[in-house]
Amino acid sequence: MTNHYEACTICPRNCGVDRFAGQAGYCGETAVLRIGSAGIHRGEEPLLTGTGGSGIIFISGSNLGCVFCQCYQVSQGEGKEAAQGKPVTSGEFAAICMDLRNRGAENINIVTGSHVVPEIIEGLDAARKAGVKIPVLWNSSGYESQEMLELLRDYVDIFLPDMKTLDSKVSAKFFNAPDYPAVAAAAIEKMIDIVQKKTPENFQEKVIIRHLILPGYLESTRSVLRWFAENIKGCALLSLMTQYTPIPEKKENRLSEYIPSRCVNKEDYDTVMGWLDEFEIEEGFYQDLLTGDEWLPNFRQANPFPSKILVPVWHYSTGFTSQT
Repeated sequence: MTNHYEACTICPRNCGVDRFAGQAGYCGETAVLRIGSAGIHRGEEPLLTGTGGSGIIFISGSNLGCVFCQCYQVSQGEGKEAAQGKPVTSGEFAAICMDLRNRGAENINIVTGSHVVPEIIEGLDAARKAGVKIPVLWNSSGYESQEMLELLRDYVDIFLPDMKTLDSKVSAKFFNAPDYPAVAAAAIEKMIDIVQKKTPENFQEKVIIRHLILPGYLESTRSVLRWFAENIKGCALLSLMTQYTPIPEKKENRLSEYIPSRCVNKEDYDTVMGWLDEFEIEEGFYQDLLTGDEWLPNFRQANPFPSKILVPVWHYSTGFTSQT
């Protein structure tokens, strides 16, 4: 599958660079799969964490590059540094999946892998051959190629895409992707089609659409909720997130003047909760109003998150952690 990288059209950016020859795409990555961290995550939606936690794998690089990304150290890098992470072979990827399973993970949760789909598929093939049978979760920005989603049809059991905005001006400002609304909406429709055909008896629980509330951009949230109610309700679950937090390290960003400087407040929260009632969206999840930033990840640490959120299994700087 490496020919997909030769004139890269793996994601909607369609960079056309030869990543197989070592050139980096918009995502900042070549054709080599790199991973930043892996662990047992207990902070995902309850349906995904279950009793054992979600076996999360943070892929290095990102095809979207949100200016306020909380995982920017592994998705984009800091300053002139490349995104943090270590190259892994398909066998090493499989070994990480095996360790997550052995430590009780309910699923393999692949985060921001849209720019390295062929390599991830090779890793998942190796994991299958090694006996890893737990479900695979595709955790992404929603900025997906239809062709790559089709390749994932036989590998992914649960989709967890973002629907960040339906306003092309907002997506151009924050992601440099004015086509994001149309691309993400089409990608979500494709995901629903995939799970309907694979598990028609309970397909609604197999697509969970996340939306992050941005302070100062509530009308963008309202548009997403309306779209969900009119087009997706009954086919997927909604997960409404309040965790937007300004990141001091991102102040030097070229778009810093656009980045909201505060967290979601109670007035924002009450307004959005009212819209859930207005649009009769009842099935899904929503976060309580969060305060503080102590939960923000730091991928320079062996455990990027507080211990109550993540049990570390593998880190790019240290490899596997000991099981206690």
